[in-house]
Amino acid sequence: MDAFLGAGADWASALCYAAAAVGCFYALFVGRAAREFARAPTATAESYPAVTILKPLSGSEPNLSANLARFCFQDYPSPVQIVFGVDDPGDPAIGAVRELIAAFPDRDLKLVVNSRRHGSNRKVSNLINMVGEAEHEILVISDSDIVVGRDYLKNIVASLETPGVGLVTCLYRSAAVAGTWARLGAAAIDYHFLPSVLVGLKLGLAAPCFGSTIATRKETLAIIGGFESVVDQLADDYALGTLVRRAGLTVAIPTTIVSHVCAARSASGLFRHEIRWARTIRSVDPLGYAGLVITHALPLSLLGLLLGGVAPASILVVAALACRFALQSQLNRVFNLCDDSFWLLPLRDVLSFAVFVASFFGSVVEWRGHRYALQAGNRLAYYGKVET
Repeated sequence: MDAFLGAGADWASALCYAAAAVGCFYALFVGRAAREFARAPTATAESYPAVTILKPLSGSEPNLSANLARFCFQDYPSPVQIVFGVDDPGDPAIGAVRELIAAFPDRDLKLVVNSRRHGSNRKVSNLINMVGEAEHEILVISDSDIVVGRDYLKNIVASLETPGVGLVTCLYRSAAVAGTWARLGAAAIDYHFLPSVLVGLKLGLAAPCFGSTIATRKETLAIIGGFESVVDQLADDYALGTLVRRAGLTVAIPTTIVSHVCAARSASGLFRHEIRWARTIRSVDPLGYAGLVITHALPLSLLGLLLGGVAPASILVVAALACRFALQSQLNRVFNLCDDSFWLLPLRDVLSFAVFVASFFGSVVEWRGHRYALQAGNRLAYYGKVET
């Protein structure tokens, strides 16, 4: 029995070594994919049609007012309407929107408060309630925790005006608020999520669509069945992209990168948030998600060290650290990322591996203070509010 267990540990350690070695090459490959993505040409348009921006909101967030105000400062040559929506008359985001409307009386801003539920996904229900107020053909949907630059809208619409494009989405990096947990959350986006998407796009293995930005036309939305077609989906953004592709249109991803506010205040809050992300990705692409195991070179090399001894693993641990730091340096340079969390990367890698493993056990997720069960077909079953 001892010999059998010993042989099993040897095999397990060998697999960890092999996966860690592949992970080192993966980290180096990311740098190339990042440089090629950043060098892609930026689309331009002959004209810029009027746009309606839909901003579904839920609760108070750090810097919410300032982040929403950025959408009022867009360098865009045509009319822009912004529709803000909440599903609770007592939502604290209402105050931020009303202050914004008072501060920008010359902007076309509208607040929709409607508690009608159309399905399990509260955000999509909110969008269904909002879209009837949209005055313009082009719709840009952006999550509440997204930070954009002044040229954001012009770049997005230019991509949407390209022939054959039915939807535009954007990659995103982090914008961390103060605190170690928020910085660890930011590092997960910048050095785990962003690299995996870049490699997936480079190799043709990914077909993403992100809630950071979804730009489309009312006509396209009608063709795919409206927001109602994804109202019970957890990954509503991914589902919209899939439906647009099935309609024979392209989903474009320009080089414009927005920022996602990371505001985790505790280890438990960060873990719940990342488990939801991980289980969402696993639900829409199980095989691709399982393949992400190779991206965890450092934890795998440490696991090999634990299972199989010092000699080969010690070299792999050093190599994994070197490749991960090289990746971090490359991404910082290409995407102008903040590197004040440089020393957190080894801890971030171990935490990301723990989230990856935990995501395979269970199907419950928490989202904006509500609990859901993830069912077959990426569908949600609502459990109720999270007890605090």
